[in-house]
Amino acid sequence: MKKIILLIVGVVFGIIMYKSEAASWFRIYEMFRFESFHMYGIMGTALFFGIIFTQAIKKFKIKSIDGEPIRIANKEKSFYRYIIGGTIFGLGWALVGACPGPIFVMIGAGFIPMLIVFAGAMLGTYLYGVLKDKLPH
Repeated sequence: MKKIILLIVGVVFGIIMYKSEAASWFRIYEMFRFESFHMYGIMGTALFFGIIFTQAIKKFKIKSIDGEPIRIANKEKSFYRYIIGGTIFGLGWALVGACPGPIFVMIGAGFIPMLIVFAGAMLGTYLYGVLKDKLPH
C-alpha cells in the first residue's frame, strides 16, 4: 500500500512539474538567460514552503511514512564545497536543460533525447558511489 501511495505522489508531482512548466527546457533556458521570473518564482515558492515544512517537522516531531523519526542534521561545512558543487550542478543543469527531477517528467512527456541525459545521470551517480570514499566530504 505504501508503494502505491508513493507512486501516486510521484505521478501528481510530475503532473504539477509539467503543467507549471517547471520541466520545460524553454523555461529553464529563459531562467539562465535572466529573461523570465517564472522559474525563480517557482523555486522561491518551494524554498519558502520548504522552510515552513522543515520547521514543522522539527517542532511537531513528524515521522516518516515508515513511522521513523525524521532527523535533520546540523552540518556546518565549508562554504567552498557548496560553491563548487553548486557551480557544477548549475552548469550541468544549463547544459542539458534539466535538473534530476524534471528528467523523469520530460521522459514521461515524450522527450526521447532525455534518455541520454538520464543515462548520464545514472553513470554520474554510479561513479560518485565508486569514488565517494576518495572525495573530500
